[in-house]
Amino acid sequence: MTQSDKKKAFSIYLYMGALFITSLVVSNLIFQKFFFWNPFGEVTVFGAPLFELSVGILPYPITFLITDLISEIYGKKKANQVVTAGIFASVFSMAIILVGNYVPAIPSSPVDDVTFTKVFGLSPLGVLASMLAYLAAQYIDISIYHFWKKVTNGRMLWLRNNFSTFTSQFVDTFTVVGLLCIFGVLPWDKFYGLVISGFVFKVIIAVFDTPLLYFFVYLLRKRFNLKIGEEIPLD
Repeated sequence: MTQSDKKKAFSIYLYMGALFITSLVVSNLIFQKFFFWNPFGEVTVFGAPLFELSVGILPYPITFLITDLISEIYGKKKANQVVTAGIFASVFSMAIILVGNYVPAIPSSPVDDVTFTKVFGLSPLGVLASMLAYLAAQYIDISIYHFWKKVTNGRMLWLRNNFSTFTSQFVDTFTVVGLLCIFGVLPWDKFYGLVISGFVFKVIIAVFDTPLLYFFVYLLRKRFNLKIGEEIPLD
């Protein structure tokens, strides 16, 4: 690989990392708004609507698509580096929000203290829960992905993409909803409904993102003349 190709590959890696971090931080900021999605009609689970979801779930699947793509093209080490950077970005963003919440609003401020606290005040607890779940889920996702990549000698991309995502998304959903209930952010009567709704929604998204993963892997392999299973060394 030429030096020019390595620079291009590194630039693509940076942009994917930026998309990953943005998706993660935004999901932590907006998680307190919930909506109902009913593609299968009125279905309830444990007395709750099947697809009663936090809007924070919308950008979150993007993070798993990107880590799978980085894992496939750049390797396990680079995928883990992006995960670690995402943790730092989330914690740092919450520190800024805490400072912003502490500073009193002036009378003419379009957003007063009560509104700001109502929207962002629970975010630190949400981020703590999300980070604990996220740590477990993302590292599990990357580990399972590379386990199946090794077993299949770089083939059967759909297998490692879906197996790793299904397992990690269940861990993530169960953990984050459970911690939010423990912290008192969510009531316990919503636990089972939110876990099942969140997991089923993420599974559906994971199935639909498999063609996208194939498409982007194809483009990158073609651009950098990579063989099946071959990774770009950025170090």
